[in-house]
Amino acid sequence: MPLIQLKSISKHYTMGAQTVRALNNITLNILENEYIAFIGASGSGKSTMMNILGCLDTPTYGDYCLNDNNVATLEESALADIRNKEIGFIFQSFNLLPRATALSNVMQPLIYRGVSLKDRKKLATEALNKVNLTDRMNHLPNELSGGQRQRVAIARALVTKPSILLADEPTGNLDSQTSIEIMKLFDQLHNEGQTIVMVTHENDIAAHCQRIVRMQDGTIIEDSHAV
Repeated sequence: MPLIQLKSISKHYTMGAQTVRALNNITLNILENEYIAFIGASGSGKSTMMNILGCLDTPTYGDYCLNDNNVATLEESALADIRNKEIGFIFQSFNLLPRATALSNVMQPLIYRGVSLKDRKKLATEALNKVNLTDRMNHLPNELSGGQRQRVAIARALVTKPSILLADEPTGNLDSQTSIEIMKLFDQLHNEGQTIVMVTHENDIAAHCQRIVRMQDGTIIEDSHAV
């Protein structure tokens, strides 16, 4: 059974008298432990795809099954619960709390699960150790390099042990050498069994993935696997 099943997914927006067709009739399966990149130019639909996969938005038409649950028609409170339990988000801009330490940032998602303070600290420390940042856990984001901040963001995404990691342009704010280091971390996480879905416009970043889905004008124009 696929981890993710998209069946005839479309997303349309109304802007004045115009209808923008951001996604058009997308059907796609993603298996557990796949390492997949959605790639395309601005306006191709890849960001809309990420929002739907991350339950940040709902499709206009079609079905989205995550772990065999159809989430396409859920109310916002139920979607928030799915996001907290099933999905780890990693963003280009890191989205860290500026006045919280690395440890506190990583602990944040566990608060919504009702995890005790003792267990939050334990799980967050384990996640930071996984991304090799144990020695920086008490530093604020402005005391960390861009690569270290992205590692904190990855640890925060991992701490809830999500079914999928969704990474939106995860190297977009990083220099080339730091990007290579972050992609090595993603490669390692995939080798350990993590399902990773990435959105990027960079071919060299997408090349790390087992599967590349190219998008254009809201449709899939190529779906290829690495050989």
